[in-house]
Amino acid sequence: MYSRTARTLMLLAPVLAAAPAAAQTARDLPRPPVARVLPRTDTLHGDVRVDNYFWLRDRANPEVISYLQAENRYADTAMAGTRALQETLYQEMVGRIKQNDLSVPDRIGPYFYYSRTEEGKQYPIYVRRRGSMTAPEEVIFDQNRMAEGHGYYSLGAFAVSPDHRMLAFAVDTAGSEHFTLMVKDLSTGQVLPDRIDDVHFGVTWAADNRTLFYTRTDASQRPDRIFRHAVGTPTASDVKVHEDADPLFRVSVERTKDNRFIVVGSESYTTSEAMVAPAAGPFTFRMVSPRQDGVIYSVEHQGDHFVIRTNADGANNFKLVQAPDADPSRRAWRELVPARDSVLIDGMDVFRNFLVLYERGNALRQIRVRDVRSGREHAISFDEPVFNASPGSNPEYNTDTLRFGYTSLVTPSSVYDYDMGRRERMLRKQTEVLGGYDPARYASERTWARASDGTMVPVSLVYKKPFVRDGSRPLLLYAYGSYGISTDPAFSVANLSLLDRGVVYAIAHIRGGQEMGRGWYDQGKMMNKRNTFTDFIAAAEHLVGERYTSRERLAIRGGSAGGLLMGAVVNLRPDLFRAVVADVPFVDVINTMADASIPLTTAEWVQWGNPVASEQEYRYMLSYSPYDNVEAKAYPTMLVTTGLNDPRVAYWEPAKWVARLRATRTDDNLLLLRTNMGAGHGGSSGRYDALRETAFRYAFVLHNLGIDR
Repeated sequence: MYSRTARTLMLLAPVLAAAPAAAQTARDLPRPPVARVLPRTDTLHGDVRVDNYFWLRDRANPEVISYLQAENRYADTAMAGTRALQETLYQEMVGRIKQNDLSVPDRIGPYFYYSRTEEGKQYPIYVRRRGSMTAPEEVIFDQNRMAEGHGYYSLGAFAVSPDHRMLAFAVDTAGSEHFTLMVKDLSTGQVLPDRIDDVHFGVTWAADNRTLFYTRTDASQRPDRIFRHAVGTPTASDVKVHEDADPLFRVSVERTKDNRFIVVGSESYTTSEAMVAPAAGPFTFRMVSPRQDGVIYSVEHQGDHFVIRTNADGANNFKLVQAPDADPSRRAWRELVPARDSVLIDGMDVFRNFLVLYERGNALRQIRVRDVRSGREHAISFDEPVFNASPGSNPEYNTDTLRFGYTSLVTPSSVYDYDMGRRERMLRKQTEVLGGYDPARYASERTWARASDGTMVPVSLVYKKPFVRDGSRPLLLYAYGSYGISTDPAFSVANLSLLDRGVVYAIAHIRGGQEMGRGWYDQGKMMNKRNTFTDFIAAAEHLVGERYTSRERLAIRGGSAGGLLMGAVVNLRPDLFRAVVADVPFVDVINTMADASIPLTTAEWVQWGNPVASEQEYRYMLSYSPYDNVEAKAYPTMLVTTGLNDPRVAYWEPAKWVARLRATRTDDNLLLLRTNMGAGHGGSSGRYDALRETAFRYAFVLHNLGIDR
């Protein structure tokens, strides 16, 4: 996500004035790989469905690997003419990074913890200093050294014990999200014999500095059990603290910010419950409130009471309640901050004297501060019309300083410390963008598209000045729109390589996210899921109709569930887009959601529907499933990416989709499948490798929008 040199307007002028160059087609290349047809028949609710490419699921079959490798070679051949552009983009991105850099230190007890990066090294180095930032630096974890010998190395947990003597960390060396938990003695630098395989994200220390809580998964990678481990003892003696047999639920464990309690949670997308136990022991957990269908809550602790964020009692946009330590059950809940129709309480943070609310209103993220002593509240104000204010790292409970992040489409990522009592902010760091970046040369705005049902959908845009809405500008439109995950406007140095070439970058805040509140999410899931796709189409049509761009210069991108979005909209409106990038796309909706053995499936039945249990849900899902709706018609130029070890969207979904598209479509536009054979859902783990992948994608986009330099 980085770029370097800004192009001058003189250099851009001929690019912007020219019509899109004729992009390469499949006719210009050797014959693409053809997947073998091996029909498999499934019957569901009386429908007989034939899947010619089911066999691609078997990664142990050498023919499958050979096919993926052949697709990679074909993609490399097709993109050979853009290699110079790829290298230029990569050098721009790397050139704008301050490669030797430091994060803003976090004060935790007697130590200042921070990370730093070094030129040429893929990963951060985690360090600390005792007492002050002038004290000697102590390296506690050099991820580069630990990653030696591994093509992929990702951390799923990183937690220092309360006495600062031990570090618990979990690593994944394949991208499969199967982590191994280990413990390092920070006084000796030695990794202890404690080694626990197949753990999930996250780990929590108890107050005794010896007890670790961690989660394990079932055969479908659903985190279903929580264990307690005493450092230095055999893992066989670990105690199972909790198990949730309900396939819709996932378990988690954490410590309250004041370090008083361990919280064990079970949650689905619609329902949750939590249990608490003293962090100092004994580890006997008591229920806060038993699960009730449709009621979600999360627990923190402040002073002598629990603070609970919940949607109970019709608080669709959530409210805050408090309950005494002696009785945190629902009967003792007392309203602290009421719910509001126009503002979503997206999260909270607690301090000894203050309560912080992270809110969403009108597609903007906001921060509100409440003094718990006086009850007075105030909002932190920001000047830009389109921005993102987000929680920072705030590990300390006994402080009046709030750390938050701020960014916009033109403002680089910034870290502020805010004195909540004095209402004063101090900029601690703004990401330095090398190469003379000047935000005054760019502009961002918000426009609104009218969806097919009349709903107004916000769209955020950024472009380089001067900008004239005459339909000539190329534009890349991005969206996600699922799981209630909001796509906030944020600065990207990688996107500068697009903006400096005259490309407009836009984000469609479509239903399925929570940009406009919880109802925005509810209107974009289950039997309302098609709103996500029609919102995106409406946004694209609006951008064309208002002459921000034209169909011939419009590219789109989405990943994971956003890849489902890409697949759905190219089936619905293939004429609307010039080029498509679908990263790790969830496209085989029926087959995946009908197979309970696949990771995430059971938990997501309340997200998409259960095609086996409900014929109504099956037929609705079938109406938009990209794999099931490929037709004999012309499709745009497409780049599809995946990772062989991806546990969230298996490689075979995009592989099957591309195979069916190749066999069915009527056009000769370029269709590429690129598989990272050593990574998972997030692509390469190293920062330089990830930039290479970004350069490849952006070269594809630029080339197909008629820009080749």
